Amino acid sequence: MGKTLYLRPSGANSAGRRFLRQRSGAAAIEFAILLVPFLLVLFASIETAIAFAGEQLLANATETMARKLRTGEITAATSQSDFRRQFCAEIAAIMTCSPAEIDTPDKLYLDVRSFSNFTDIPTAVPRVGNAPAGDLDTSSFRYAPGASGTINIVRAYYRWHVTTDLVRPYITNLRPAGGGHPKDYLMVATAAFRAEAY
Repeated sequence: MGKTLYLRPSGANSAGRRFLRQRSGAAAIEFAILLVPFLLVLFASIETAIAFAGEQLLANATETMARKLRTGEITAATSQSDFRRQFCAEIAAIMTCSPAEIDTPDKLYLDVRSFSNFTDIPTAVPRVGNAPAGDLDTSSFRYAPGASGTINIVRAYYRWHVTTDLVRPYITNLRPAGGGHPKDYLMVATAAFRAEAY
């Protein structure tokens, strides 16, 4: 009978096989590999949820301020700064309005106007150019609430800065006028009403 010869692997090969068979640090390595994608998805989910909560807060604030105009609690005699200050107080739970924001809008834009008929009220978001995701055109925005019995609108726009890169391409709906990467999600809320006889 012939003898079977067994060849011992060389030192380098043996060390490589031993390394591949080791399982003591596998969980730590797998955790490290999966941690970054997990955190990205987690932060994206949290940011999206907060943004949608902010959008609901903006809608509630718009309805509240429209009700104050409708009932005469706020009249045309109320200054634009006071109106903006009250609006900022309504959204302060999630959204920030700096003192400079009251006089110089940077994030929160308000359009308060009266119209002769409900059919005259604009329905589209005003954009720079005709691009569906173009920058917000604020040139027609006014603060001119009507008196008792007039038809009015309160339109609120808020630029929500999207922080998480993972969701930015999917939820941003504002493209900067000068080009560049989109960073903001435009929240929109509108209320149209006829003021009561006060």
